[in-house]
Amino acid sequence: MRKTRSVLLFSGLLLILLFAGLLMWGLPFLTGKNELAASVDVFGSKVESAQVEKIIEEGAITLGEVTQPYQVLLVRVLGGDYAGIPLEVEYGKFQQRPGLRLFKEGDRIFITIDVRADGVVNAYYTDTDRSPALWVLFGLFVVAIIWMGRRKGIGALISLAFSLWVIIGFIVPSILEGKDPVAVSLAGSAILLGASLYITYGWNLKTHSAVFSIFISLALTGALSVLFVNYARLSGFGDENALFLVQVSARTINLQGLFLGGMIIGALGVLDDLVTSQTAVAFELHNVDDKLGFSELFYRSMRIGQDHIAATVNTLFLAYTGASLPLLLLFALGRGNIPYLLNAEFVTEEIVRTLVGSIGLILAVPISSMVAAYVAKHSHQLGDWYDYLGGAGLESHHPHSH
Repeated sequence: MRKTRSVLLFSGLLLILLFAGLLMWGLPFLTGKNELAASVDVFGSKVESAQVEKIIEEGAITLGEVTQPYQVLLVRVLGGDYAGIPLEVEYGKFQQRPGLRLFKEGDRIFITIDVRADGVVNAYYTDTDRSPALWVLFGLFVVAIIWMGRRKGIGALISLAFSLWVIIGFIVPSILEGKDPVAVSLAGSAILLGASLYITYGWNLKTHSAVFSIFISLALTGALSVLFVNYARLSGFGDENALFLVQVSARTINLQGLFLGGMIIGALGVLDDLVTSQTAVAFELHNVDDKLGFSELFYRSMRIGQDHIAATVNTLFLAYTGASLPLLLLFALGRGNIPYLLNAEFVTEEIVRTLVGSIGLILAVPISSMVAAYVAKHSHQLGDWYDYLGGAGLESHHPHSH
């Protein structure tokens, strides 16, 4: 009993020290000054929101072999240096736009404003303002998650907001400053991991077990990522967005490190779901029947995990496939050169990303099941530490004395 208690306390202390170390390592990145600079105007830098005040002209025009409607709009700029100024915008008159939909008065659009050398201001249609639809969808998402998750749903929303803040306010600026993307991603993942899980699930043994399991799983996934990115000689130049980033950034960015960092953050999101589910399974099984031994508890958790991993890996594959439909079309066009297409870097990157992420998920099942089963089975041996560590995290669970 003393040995088991010592193991649990040592593991908890190791987890706290590991998280504290990563947090202290990551805080300089988080609190450091991020002065971003770009050598050219980047995407969206000259775009402003505008509202359609009047339809000046409307008709149909033939461009090449395509006949489409067009409009000349009088819009009022809503922000920036030209706020309140009316400008004329041509829509669909000089460029083919498949599926073109006409605007009406009151609609909002985005325009690009350009000033010529002689001081004349020109405005060009850029895109439709889709924010109303996005706000409605986001509202439905918030209602759904609070309705289903109650208190944990609110915690999940707070965790989501924190994650976005860390990614946008820390990870992205730090990488653009030229800092090592892998180091920044690991530090950001550590901060995200600790904060988001404890915000959502609270301070308890179940959360401690999940955090410890994710640390181990993430470390193994990160090691696999580094190994196979180097083994496959991937440079990170397979993504056209990465190439655009190199062109517009005034700083040197390690694209291979950026690719690795993206794999680590992506793996963290999927591991979060799988590991917390597996941990909850082990604790719930112990709560239902506390006479189950460690081996039986681990075995039953693994049986559920096998079903979970089959569904999750398939979900991961479908998610990457859905985002890579153009690649599938490329395969269809190049039937005679499949080996070459598989070796093209932009294809290989997706294959490595998918397979490494899937292997990380598979490894996470036995790791999280073992850690959670051990902690749940021996939690009663913690004595006073049981309450200090927040209990099991289950409403009907109390420490047992055997």
